[in-house]
Amino acid sequence: MVARHDQTTDPVLLDGLLQARRGTAFFARKLNELTDANLDGASLLPGWTRRHVVSHVGYNARAIARLVEWAATGVETPMYPSVEVRNHEIAFGATLSPIALRNLFDHSAIHLNVEWRDLPADSWHHKVKTIQGRVVPAEETVWMRTREVWVHAVDLDNGASFADIPAPVLARLLRDITGAWSTRGTDKDLVVEVTDQSSAMVFGDTDSASPLTVSGPLAAVTRWATGRGTAGVAGHRSGDAVEPVPAAPAWI
Repeated sequence: MVARHDQTTDPVLLDGLLQARRGTAFFARKLNELTDANLDGASLLPGWTRRHVVSHVGYNARAIARLVEWAATGVETPMYPSVEVRNHEIAFGATLSPIALRNLFDHSAIHLNVEWRDLPADSWHHKVKTIQGRVVPAEETVWMRTREVWVHAVDLDNGASFADIPAPVLARLLRDITGAWSTRGTDKDLVVEVTDQSSAMVFGDTDSASPLTVSGPLAAVTRWATGRGTAGVAGHRSGDAVEPVPAAPAWI
């Protein structure tokens, strides 16, 4: 049988697909390290067990696959009918038997990968709509999935950390989050500094006379920005140390 390959030849898109696939493999490894009984344990997300995390990641792959199908066919296939349906789906998936839950992750990840692989090169620019209502090119689905699998692998609370996430993924995630804060106007008097990269990474209200500055290594700052704690970051204002409270409710 002849091997099948991605139809796109865009090097940037291929690199993105590689990061998404590596993230999927990383999530799979952390999931496979858990026993069936472990699945009932708490995740790092408030109110969610590990079952909820696996359910979310599995159904997320199906939802993103629907967007890729939309790009391929031109037939509108939304991620979900509504946010309520999405939440119900996650809750239902968390009740599945361990083998069914694992199969949900495995099969949905394979399905999405096939949809990406077989998408014609000229269809990657076709527009689709996210659950938040954003109209984006189909190539954005790769990043949408990348951030899900890498971050939620950490949320399984099975030894993974933000330090395991590739620096380019962390940097883009941090830019996305701080960009959203800027759009909403919620970054007033806040400056975020990354201290361990060769190129300066500074975000936020740099014109403020007395900002709250939160600084630290890229992995720790990104963890903080996603609302997952303050370990490894420092806060200061006008030269005085202050507590860098979590940036926001945990990003899911």
